[in-house]
Amino acid sequence: MKKILLFLALMLLLGCTTKPPYVPPGGGIVGSSDYVFDITSLPEITITVPLEEWNLLLSNYDINRDNEEKVVAHFAFKKNGKVDEIANVGLRLRGNTSRKRPEGYEGQPHNPINPDWRHAHFSVKFDEYVSKRTFYSIDHLILKWFKDDGMYCREIYCYDLFKRFGVWTAPRASYAKLTINIEGGAEPAYFGVYAMIEGVNDSYLDYRKEQGKWASSKGNLWKAKFSQADLSNMDDWRMGISNVTLDSAETVEYVYDLKTNKKTGLDAAKSELKDFINNMNPLKSGSVALKSYLEEHMDVDLFLRAYAVNVMVGMWDDYWMRANNYYFYFDTNGKFYFIPFDYDNTLGTSLYVNAGTHDMLNWGPRDGTRVLMRKVLSIQEYEDRFKEYIKELADANNDLFYTTKSIARIQSWHAMIEPYIANDTGQDMNLVDVPGSWGNCEFYRILSGNDEGGENGDANFFKTKIKSIYW
Repeated sequence: MKKILLFLALMLLLGCTTKPPYVPPGGGIVGSSDYVFDITSLPEITITVPLEEWNLLLSNYDINRDNEEKVVAHFAFKKNGKVDEIANVGLRLRGNTSRKRPEGYEGQPHNPINPDWRHAHFSVKFDEYVSKRTFYSIDHLILKWFKDDGMYCREIYCYDLFKRFGVWTAPRASYAKLTINIEGGAEPAYFGVYAMIEGVNDSYLDYRKEQGKWASSKGNLWKAKFSQADLSNMDDWRMGISNVTLDSAETVEYVYDLKTNKKTGLDAAKSELKDFINNMNPLKSGSVALKSYLEEHMDVDLFLRAYAVNVMVGMWDDYWMRANNYYFYFDTNGKFYFIPFDYDNTLGTSLYVNAGTHDMLNWGPRDGTRVLMRKVLSIQEYEDRFKEYIKELADANNDLFYTTKSIARIQSWHAMIEPYIANDTGQDMNLVDVPGSWGNCEFYRILSGNDEGGENGDANFFKTKIKSIYW
């Protein structure tokens, strides 16, 4: 309550309001989202924010850094000389441990004379104030800075690899240059090269429906988080609709957070999720009955492909190891689809294990809590297919994970983005081939190193990972 009173006083002082201003209707931009998620181009994004709205963004962060309140902004996208603009979008900060204040320190409004810019993750909602409006069929765009990734490539690489390997549930991602312009404030600030990532929501579902990937985009989409989403204990209190507010005391968050059908469908969605797990649990591992159930209720092959990529890139903060960082979708035909998400801490950036040498067949705990993974791999046919997918990814004849093929792709991206990395935040100004400084495997490199997993100097993550395949 004290923080809220301080916030209201600051808003009065700045001449701001706590409610968004009236936003007139406005149209979207028609076209395919593939135009936006183009890994071969480096478009320019300029987000213009009225001064009072920017100060509101900063103040909201001070009240509750995890808030999901949005402010009004103007979005411009320039690619190949063509500029598309869309007014009155919703802008907010995002991130868990990586969420940052994009300017100054607590209590400080925008400084038009000497602004102290900071890298931060942003989310842009094109339909926040104008219902059903999209930008090239996108309703939600995530803009991430390359925190702890001196090579500006880890998340881009992983989503590109998912796509190459046919894991169509993975979000799409590409690069962009980002500028923030505060109306009535300082000169526009160039924030540098960012990752553009597809938000997992309505337009994500619609795109895949249009591609014929699932029966409907009206099913139940869930976000799983908090390192508790092991898909084993399906108590009612773990499932719900999260509501993150300015008042942290009133914030409600769930392990399994329903993202669609919120108005009337929560009870049915909870029943569907519980039934999927509870009906699978009693089935004997490795049995014909279990195999039949899995084939009927999920896309097993897609799940195996996703997890082959997951363990190859060394994603440790995931479902199997940490019960965290993924979505899943139940199509209206009742089938379960796994959706990989948040792949910035990969390719040698890890905690707890050496992600380059850790056993890919026993990636997570062996206590049985990762029920879905254990049930799937208990079927010998599925385990064999999982092994073959890992070998296929590592095959030198495929343009997938193999060392020289991966390095060539990353170097081509570097050639495109390196001239534009220096930025007005003064942060992350150069390409540096080291993993995150907080990690446990500081010896991994992407472009150089041996295949010895840290036993003898710098190790190349791709070489080490391929060498670790023992079947």
